[in-house]
Amino acid sequence: MTPERLGLLWGVTVFAGAGARLLSVITGFPGVVLLLLSGLLIGRSGLGLVEPLDLGQGLEIIVGLLVSLVLFDGGLNLRLPGDTIKTTVFRILVIRLFISFAAVWIAAHLLAGLAWNVSAVYSAIVLATGPTVVTPLVQQIRLAAPLGDVLDAEGLVLEPVGAVLALLLLELLVGDLHGWKELVFGLLARLGGGVAIGSFAGWILSEGLKRIKADSAIGIRLQITLGVLFLLYGICEWILPESGLPASVAAGFIVGRSPSIEVDKLDELIRELAQLAITMLFPLLAADVSWSELSPLGWGGVSCVLVLMLVVRPMAVSLATIGLPLDFKQRLFLGWLAPRGIVTAAVASLFAIRLEQAGVLGAGRLQGLVFLTILMTVGIQGLTAKPLAKKLGLLAED
Repeated sequence: MTPERLGLLWGVTVFAGAGARLLSVITGFPGVVLLLLSGLLIGRSGLGLVEPLDLGQGLEIIVGLLVSLVLFDGGLNLRLPGDTIKTTVFRILVIRLFISFAAVWIAAHLLAGLAWNVSAVYSAIVLATGPTVVTPLVQQIRLAAPLGDVLDAEGLVLEPVGAVLALLLLELLVGDLHGWKELVFGLLARLGGGVAIGSFAGWILSEGLKRIKADSAIGIRLQITLGVLFLLYGICEWILPESGLPASVAAGFIVGRSPSIEVDKLDELIRELAQLAITMLFPLLAADVSWSELSPLGWGGVSCVLVLMLVVRPMAVSLATIGLPLDFKQRLFLGWLAPRGIVTAAVASLFAIRLEQAGVLGAGRLQGLVFLTILMTVGIQGLTAKPLAKKLGLLAED
């Protein structure tokens, strides 16, 4: 790919994302929906101006670094006040990790026609809600506590788990892993190793930031933070692939709880950069969607996603909130809002390439079904979240 073509790709992508953001501010339309539509417009399904695969292996690196920034920002703001929120998040994580995974696995095979092994990879990829989508939605609709905290924490914790699990299932599928014991060990090693390394890096970063006191030095604090974060991600991916995501969340969590750091000022800058990352990534990955991958799925694919949205998610939330002090309206909203986001799209694009290289049938259908899931969940739930929250009286009064 020529440098001129590469520059045009990034120019069109960032301009499309910025235009979607501006249109969201002017119209009040959900920003994530417009970002998704902008990607469809400039990509293979529209004008054909952007082809993400032209970036080659650089696509994986760029996506990984920018996603680590988004997750680090989420870790900075991760709050679990009160036993009710902690219990709710823990139950949702456990139930979705087992029951939802199994239910979606079966639905993808029976309704969308994926092979059993490919269906398992799909179920892991779409396991988590996307914090890159949920957090902007929660902020835009001004959702009252504690629902916003629950939705943010669910996505931040389960997103890395789903990505790691999907990678290990992919390795099992292509023959790099042998048996479920290796899969379970690999899952625990990557998650545990990522959290441990990330926590240590977060502590080192906190100690370094404590020694920079002047307000005028906020720029160097930001640079140091980004340097440590990107180095952390690179080291984790080198040692344990996919462990960089849980490490990023853990590092942000530790830094966010350091009492001697002016976290608010740093977080303000990190949040702006995270929003820029989302503005770049969403159109870029949505540009990879091709109608030729979506159309063969037909009504079977649509039915699979509807089962995911209308049956599996509400069932998991209903089971997770039994006995908790959440009323019916709060349970209803939690059971409805579960859009998939950037990590889901990135993992699907990269895994489809690996499956095709390994000669596994169904790679195109897998990617098509994942993007159909993103399109339907972001589009439908993004448009209905605020009206539903308003109807149920769940908006913050201030």
